[in-house]
Amino acid sequence: MAVWDDLVGQTRVEEQLSAAARDADAFVTAHEAGESVPEASKMTHAWLFTGPPGAGRVDAARAFAAALQCVSPDRALGGTPGCGFCTGCHTTLIGTHADVTTVSAVGTEILVRDMRDTVRKSFTAPANGRWQIILVADAERLNERSGNAVLKAVEEPAPRTVWLLCSPSLDDVLPTIRSRCRHLNLRTPSVEAVADVLVRRDGIEPGVALAAARAGQGHVGRARRLATDERARARRAVVLKLPMRVADIGGCFKTAQELIDTAAEDAKQVAEEIDTKETEELRAALGAVQGGRMPRGTAGMMKELEENQKRRGRRTQLDTLDLALTDLTGFYRDVLALQLRSRTPLTNEDVRDALETVARDTTPERTLRRIEAVLACREALDRNVAPLLAVEAMTMALR
Repeated sequence: MAVWDDLVGQTRVEEQLSAAARDADAFVTAHEAGESVPEASKMTHAWLFTGPPGAGRVDAARAFAAALQCVSPDRALGGTPGCGFCTGCHTTLIGTHADVTTVSAVGTEILVRDMRDTVRKSFTAPANGRWQIILVADAERLNERSGNAVLKAVEEPAPRTVWLLCSPSLDDVLPTIRSRCRHLNLRTPSVEAVADVLVRRDGIEPGVALAAARAGQGHVGRARRLATDERARARRAVVLKLPMRVADIGGCFKTAQELIDTAAEDAKQVAEEIDTKETEELRAALGAVQGGRMPRGTAGMMKELEENQKRRGRRTQLDTLDLALTDLTGFYRDVLALQLRSRTPLTNEDVRDALETVARDTTPERTLRRIEAVLACREALDRNVAPLLAVEAMTMALR
């Protein structure tokens, strides 16, 4: 299995990255042999991956990182880097390669303290890999100070360092950073492409895979969860009933509270799985005895971990809410398609009766205003408006 197998419906991007990986391999091979390095190259030191949620920005960046670290002997015989089986590929894909550092937002922003050690590491030579690679999974969450730290590192990188930045769009990244990166834009994969991946790689029955791919709206990870996780399907079903429950003010407030409570419960479940493991690992690293007190001088590190876990919990809750709002937008988009007699396939075919009821009882103009209300709620959450207030304002607008 080649590293590019994780890219769904991104043939053009795969070709560009594969060509760059070949040139990068030639560069390192010539450099280690003391030979002259080829001048013409499709490789560069900084890349910016953009595309809508679910298109696979981080998957593409990680696949490229694996190809850059590939040590398969087939390369010397003309094979393309990125075999997917060698030590370099495998450790990069599972996140344990010593020379591949991944930075993700713990909370709503990537703080400068989160980037300080990473920027420092970017100026060092690779320890045992072919490149020193820094993958920033949420480049749009860099604030001014952390963005400036990354800018300095991207402006004057070490010879064997590569920055891979991932963001929804070019506008989400500082102009000074994006001007120094090679841009690759990923597109939303087709429903058929997503369904094919679910069938081939996850063994999901074709009919279920197609329904999940359609409901996932081009988001590969979301489609996989809907196909395999009963809780995810139950949450979606609750969201799709919302338009039928906001006929009066009481229903609006009750539905808003239920959405917030569901998101909080999801965030709590994720936190319990991750936080407990992180806390135990840190206690062990600091030398704490099982069930005993922490050594002196370690309280500050434990407090910092707790603060990071709280930041991540809030972000998880907001991400869950965002998924619900995406499903809601898809519902009203289907309603609009029915009202305009569009031939576009419906995303939520499984709730067609509800779609037809709403479409019959309202107008296209009203449907557009409802879509705008959902989008306004997402923007309010991005501006750190209290989630309950933002969702209540939306449900009142959906009446």
